[in-house]
Amino acid sequence: MTSARARLRAWARHWKSHLGTLALFIAAMLAVQAWQTRHVAGGPLPAAALDTPVPVLAADGTVTHSTLGLELAALQRAHPGRNVGLYIWAEWCPICKTVQGTVNGITQDHPVLTVAMQSGPPEAVARYLRPRGLAWHTVVDPRSQVSGALGFGAVPAFAVVTPDGQLRWPTVGLSSSWGLRLRLWLAR
Repeated sequence: MTSARARLRAWARHWKSHLGTLALFIAAMLAVQAWQTRHVAGGPLPAAALDTPVPVLAADGTVTHSTLGLELAALQRAHPGRNVGLYIWAEWCPICKTVQGTVNGITQDHPVLTVAMQSGPPEAVARYLRPRGLAWHTVVDPRSQVSGALGFGAVPAFAVVTPDGQLRWPTVGLSSSWGLRLRLWLAR
């Protein structure tokens, strides 16, 4: 019994000694996220991002021409009162390939609009998505006009668009499923 208490006390001392390291790690991660998203247009979505004409690849593979604003409005009409995830990715991005399963899982129970940044024309984006089983509704942004107007210069990026059109909780880089879902839930 005494040895069990001694081990427990030793573990507690050992665990407490790492709290400072953990706090430093979390602070560094938050600082990196703040720096990576420093140009992201929080608040109302900028007109330059909303009104730029772009090709849009529907989940069924059809291509139309629209704007980010019209596509977000259609998703918001289809899912009234719900936040919409905005996922910016590129076919050449290795981290995007790592996150695509996470994003695909989120699309099963949350409205998500994806933006293919610098990934070629709609046909090239479709050739990338189809064999991976990704039926994403995708704004094709070959020259980064939409993502640049939003302030995203790196991928993968994720943000939440609230029902009233506010951009909230942007993140760049590797993200977890629970982290993205938490952002969708918090942006009320």
